Amino acid sequence: MQLGMVGLGRMGANIVRRIQRDGHTAVVYDVSKDSVKALAKEGATPSSSLKNFVSKLDRPRAAWVMIPAALTDQVVHELAGLMDEDDIIIDGGNSFFRDDRRRFAELQNKGIHYIDCGTSGGVWGLERGYCLMIGGEVEPVERLDTVFASIAPGQGDIPATPGRDTMGGTADKGYLHCGPSGAGHFVKTIHNGVEYGIMASYAEGFDILKNADVDTRQHAVDAETAPRQHGDLDYTLNIADIAEVWRRGSVVGSWLLDLSAIALAGDPQLEGYEGRVSDSGEGRWTINMAIEEAVPAEVLTSALYARFRSRQEHTFADKVTSAMRFQFGGHHERASGG
Repeated sequence: MQLGMVGLGRMGANIVRRIQRDGHTAVVYDVSKDSVKALAKEGATPSSSLKNFVSKLDRPRAAWVMIPAALTDQVVHELAGLMDEDDIIIDGGNSFFRDDRRRFAELQNKGIHYIDCGTSGGVWGLERGYCLMIGGEVEPVERLDTVFASIAPGQGDIPATPGRDTMGGTADKGYLHCGPSGAGHFVKTIHNGVEYGIMASYAEGFDILKNADVDTRQHAVDAETAPRQHGDLDYTLNIADIAEVWRRGSVVGSWLLDLSAIALAGDPQLEGYEGRVSDSGEGRWTINMAIEEAVPAEVLTSALYARFRSRQEHTFADKVTSAMRFQFGGHHERASGG
């Protein structure tokens, strides 16, 4: 099957590579001509503009948009003006689900299908596959099933979940049609909110471990400083080794822990990180949804606020969180902004 890809950044380019490995073809476009040329050398059909891109797609067309959320409206509207009835536009970025519902309604008036596809996998997705959370009409989603299956991890060597043997579906292959328009990005939003909480938990734990030598340090003795109570926190712990041993059979094992171990093995003190942790919006949306639904979300809210605080002062926990973000998504620390 043929898929068009607009946006050849960290994830878009590797999605193209992944589907081509599985026998699909791709038409690609990006404002970076070098990115287009790189994929063309690997067998993709290059294009020089969105109009040129659309002209090279087979009908009915399928165009995947993988760009920052702030640019998605502009690109989707431009694509829609160039496409025909029964074509499909997929937004694979991190859009707000209410924007999806609006775009769906606008494109439906033109007879164009709109699919929202929350995509998780970061810079490792080429090899591991991408977890896909999909929203939209049943028919166009089913039309693209073979493409979604190629992008997703598949069952791999993960043991089957007990009790799922008669349930069917595609969830155990790493992709899921979650529901109607907006459902995919809604699920991805909460996924990222949960990610904030997990990362904060690891980061705070490693920070406590790193400071287990607190009683070997000099402390102020004055009326404004709480006195040390016991004087027996004198452990100098190897944080990299602790991360590694936790990976081996511990109930807190996870891919995020694996990535923490990788970062700590290469830089045990995380001196290459300032500790300034950005948030791209999904954590805020998660908390907003919790408020609308009157669902308590203390952990996720605290994790979001910890990111805000990290831009004012930096702890070892902040460095751990920043290191995890770089490991899974290639996210670099920013000097300013949100």
